[in-house]
Amino acid sequence: MPSLKEYNAKLDSLRNTRKMTKTMKMVSASKLYKTMELQRNVSAYEERLHAMIQRLCSSLDQTQHPLLLPRPEIKNVLVLLVTSDKGLCGGFNNNIIKHVAQWIASPARKEQTIHMACCGRRGYLFYRRRLNVVSYYEDATHHPSYPIAEQIGKDIRDGFLSGAYDEVHIAFNLFQNAISQRPVIMKLLPFEEVDFNLELAGIYHNYILEPDRDLLVDRLLTMAVDYEVYYSLVENAAGENGARMTAMDSATTNAEKMISLNTLLRNRARQAAITTELIEIISGAEALKA
Repeated sequence: MPSLKEYNAKLDSLRNTRKMTKTMKMVSASKLYKTMELQRNVSAYEERLHAMIQRLCSSLDQTQHPLLLPRPEIKNVLVLLVTSDKGLCGGFNNNIIKHVAQWIASPARKEQTIHMACCGRRGYLFYRRRLNVVSYYEDATHHPSYPIAEQIGKDIRDGFLSGAYDEVHIAFNLFQNAISQRPVIMKLLPFEEVDFNLELAGIYHNYILEPDRDLLVDRLLTMAVDYEVYYSLVENAAGENGARMTAMDSATTNAEKMISLNTLLRNRARQAAITTELIEIISGAEALKA
């Protein structure tokens, strides 16, 4: 049985751990509320942007924009993996990494060469020795910003337009609530969310476009690629803060349970020590009487 000194040292350690995890939970909760507001705004803007592109393309008979044209044969695929830079957030990173690994191992990807671009240190550390990591964007997920997303989007477009990649996908954790994040893999290029509905062409053919049609389509599709990257970064940041808050709450609860258990064990050990001392004193007194 451990001594009283050992129990006291363990209790001190557990109290320090509880203090640390409780503080991290409060910090994560504060960050989560800020990130949730940003996530709602980004989500609303993304929907409006897609609706604008849809309405514009519905008024066109066809388009030959290179970001919309599928390749006849898919040989090289780029996956932009978005994870966190730090741990202590439960299975947040592990879930998306496993999801990507299963997606890569699927029969549909058997004949394809997978290239990896990483936003976030956790995903980079996992895949740097397993796949060809062509890009690593450091500090991109901790504080998501649109200029970083623009740089990533430019690199993706340049690789796709040059023919280095036939498809581009984004893998990230979709934020649902503070305790639930769903790993998703979304196809980014060629841009498939635009549906050319020629039945609507008669409704929208009177659009007066400024600038001209080709330039406007090019700007909107370029913005859509950049904004999808930004959207994934913000969704991942919100999910990370929610997962870390939940993980730290569980860690705090477990620390409190451990403190209660070890306090009980320490009290039992102290009671046993006192009982032993009393028995020794009584035995000694009885021996002196004899």
